[in-house]
Amino acid sequence: MGQTAHERLREYLGQLPPNAQSLLMREFERAIERGQDVAVATLVLEQLRKVVRPAPPAAPPTPVAEPVRPQPAIEVSRPPAREDRRQSGDGPRRLFRPLEPFLTDSSGPLRPGQIRRASLLAVWQWLGREGAPERYAEFEAALSTAGDGSREVEMAARKLQLATAEALMKLVGPNATGDRQRALARIGAPSVIEDLLPIALVLQNREALDGLNGRLPGIIRVLGDSQIASVTDAINVPSLQTPLMLPFALALVMQRLAAPWQIIRLATKIAASDDEIRVAATPFGVAVTIALNDLANLATVLRADIRRGHFANLGDTLKTLHDGVRGLRTELDLRSESNWGKQLTAIRADISNALQSEIDSVPGRARRILRQRADKDIPAGAGVDTSEVEEVAALIEFVAVCRNYASELAINEVTLRTYSDLQQYVEKATEALVQSLRSGDARARAYRQSQVSAAIRFCHVLFGNDYAQLMSRAAENALNGERKSSRAG
Repeated sequence: MGQTAHERLREYLGQLPPNAQSLLMREFERAIERGQDVAVATLVLEQLRKVVRPAPPAAPPTPVAEPVRPQPAIEVSRPPAREDRRQSGDGPRRLFRPLEPFLTDSSGPLRPGQIRRASLLAVWQWLGREGAPERYAEFEAALSTAGDGSREVEMAARKLQLATAEALMKLVGPNATGDRQRALARIGAPSVIEDLLPIALVLQNREALDGLNGRLPGIIRVLGDSQIASVTDAINVPSLQTPLMLPFALALVMQRLAAPWQIIRLATKIAASDDEIRVAATPFGVAVTIALNDLANLATVLRADIRRGHFANLGDTLKTLHDGVRGLRTELDLRSESNWGKQLTAIRADISNALQSEIDSVPGRARRILRQRADKDIPAGAGVDTSEVEEVAALIEFVAVCRNYASELAINEVTLRTYSDLQQYVEKATEALVQSLRSGDARARAYRQSQVSAAIRFCHVLFGNDYAQLMSRAAENALNGERKSSRAG
């Protein structure tokens, strides 16, 4: 096949759904194991891996000329230098600093207590045009003449924050009047309009949120009874107890929790029950909604990492998901037909499907590398791809990690079966490959050695360092014994 044909094949494979790509990969790996259409299967597998896990882009060359300065993002955490403040984004950064704990880069549906970061620039521009032009000009003037931490800038920022809240409440508050639709259309897209009321409320109640932030401990490792009492007391501020502001107060508490799912303990404590109906009847029932949405988002991240082949931090992600699912199942009496029960079931199913499809593929990947081939089928100079070996080793480690969390994530059976199959196959294949070093065509010996190295790498993951060293010594002895027999002959 020419380069154009390869590109057409890769383009076609890239258009397939992820499930179809995984299914094709498994079927072609099984075809190779059976010795059927090896050339075709190898070609398609090669193109599939380029589609599913494309190589990382090369680092850009170092520019010689002065680079073009990009447009700044609105980030509260990294203030720029004082010069050219208006263009650098220091104004919106300073104005919207109280919103930072609640900002998200997500462009999809939000959970309670979140605001889209992308909405801030539209609001900032609207303030200068028509929202609060006088306060906007005062703030810009103070920012250009004084330092960011000066009292003048702080006072001007607070005045503009209150003016922003007042102007937004006239448009989206309960007492909004006038031609709202035309005014809202001048601010931004529907997603921006959705964020206007939360922005107004947070700016309006900045002092109450700052007070709560100051009363919370730096980190809450376990949200026990004493911690629940102190947190409940800190939140017991009238302006934070409203249905619209309570999610933001809970979001601040969640950021201090070592295990964020434990926020549901505030809800069960207030309801004095673990029954979901009684919990949902309290204002703090929103804590359960927040915890479920965070778990759903984390499951989406897990699926994306698996699809890209990023297994480095999956252990931490799996632990967080496992602890969250177990906590919600054990500390809440959820009904399977309720909204919360259905959401938790869907999260577990999403996690299980993402993990199971990847776990199922691991034995076939290992067999393809360690499969014994006849000497006549091994071309001169052939060897095992070391990058593929490391990828399969990472997958085996991934299966091993999944064993620790299998029961709560609904993958117990497939994980235990796969891990057991891997242990049995790799152990037998390693012994057989070591024996193959003692005889056979000298031309194929380099390929056999690369297979043995791969097998020992897998043994290190499955059985530990001691067993891997034992097989390494056995391979050395086999090679040395074959050389001595050759010299003797």
